[in-house]
Amino acid sequence: MYAIVEIAGQQFKVAKDQKLFVHRLTDQEGEKVSFDKVYLLDDGKKVRVGAPAITGASVEAKVVCHLKGDKVIVFKKKRRKGYRVKNGHRQALTELVIESIQATGAKIKTETAKKKPVEKPATTPKVKTDLIVKKTPIKKAAPKKVTSFDYSKMTVAELKVEAKRKGIEGISGMKKAELIVILSK
Repeated sequence: MYAIVEIAGQQFKVAKDQKLFVHRLTDQEGEKVSFDKVYLLDDGKKVRVGAPAITGASVEAKVVCHLKGDKVIVFKKKRRKGYRVKNGHRQALTELVIESIQATGAKIKTETAKKKPVEKPATTPKVKTDLIVKKTPIKKAAPKKVTSFDYSKMTVAELKVEAKRKGIEGISGMKKAELIVILSK
């Protein structure tokens, strides 16, 4: 007889009198623990599959000891960069001995089982999910009008555009001060 059971977040195939190493459990050494999430039971004649777990089935185990696993070396390196990191890790484990597998109250999963439709409550208030957002038009600022006296506040590009508008040529290499003098005439 064997079973597939979830212990400490992992699934294991277990049989009676089997030693098993799992992630560290909080139970003390010598204590008996029971695991209810049994997903599959096989007794040699019938295979029972849960949906997702078999109700009433459980696996009894005894905590033998707490220990650490073998050291795993984690080495990171980036070539030509001078980056090298070396870390070691030893996983905390618990050794278990499976004492018994109980299949009482187990239900066989059948595909032809009738599923009851989910009933909706009679008084379901309707909530309005549409939100009305009023969009206001964004007004653009009017362009600034520059008088002939504001040449000192203009950029070089604006001064060149103004000089071209007035018909002045040969201004490509001039500085801002020179452009202001020419435009103010």
